[in-house]
Amino acid sequence: MKSLFCSVLMATSTLIGAAAYAEDNPWMVRGRVLGVLPDEGADLSVAGAGLAGNVDIGDQYVPELDITYFFNKNIAAELILAVTPHDVEAVNVTVPGALTDATVDLGDVWLLPPTLTLQYHFDTGTQFKPYVGAGVNATFFFNEDEGSVADGIDYDPSFGGALQVGFDYDLDGQPGGWLFNADVKKIWINTDVTVDFTTALGATVDADVDINPTVVGIGFGYKY
Repeated sequence: MKSLFCSVLMATSTLIGAAAYAEDNPWMVRGRVLGVLPDEGADLSVAGAGLAGNVDIGDQYVPELDITYFFNKNIAAELILAVTPHDVEAVNVTVPGALTDATVDLGDVWLLPPTLTLQYHFDTGTQFKPYVGAGVNATFFFNEDEGSVADGIDYDPSFGGALQVGFDYDLDGQPGGWLFNADVKKIWINTDVTVDFTTALGATVDADVDINPTVVGIGFGYKY
């Protein structure tokens, strides 16, 4: 997946270089408010043995900045930049002799998930301009807080795919200027998590965690 991510970046850079003057107003900058809604799931284990339980990752609402470059009136590349904090719990955890269907606070963690998509913008001949896109995501975790039970927690970086659909509505009726935007993305994020429960359980728990959020955004942009 890392090689795929690098290939998309290289291809996008090549297109930018080849089409530097393809559009009179090639750049667009948007500011949006995002609802980040995880569709989470996890496989838990101790020393390779399966452990009953799952994870619950809280929804979050954050500001976001994205930058789009138009190679022509239909083809564009978008880079999405935002950070999101999430509260994390282990739920329905069963450890023989220690926990039964327990909910365990795993603290919180911040995500930096830059996402690059290649888009197709439909020419409707009106101010309403829908688009679809597909691309890659890299997610990095930082400021991990292990909560009140665990002794420590560690998240591995994630690399995955992304799909999107959205629309811009031209507020000025000109090639450049202000626009309204609504956008929905599905992003696939998977991370290996190691939780140190030495004090509480005398064990380390490994978790293969799918976060896979749906990201809903609404905001305004400027094309220039």
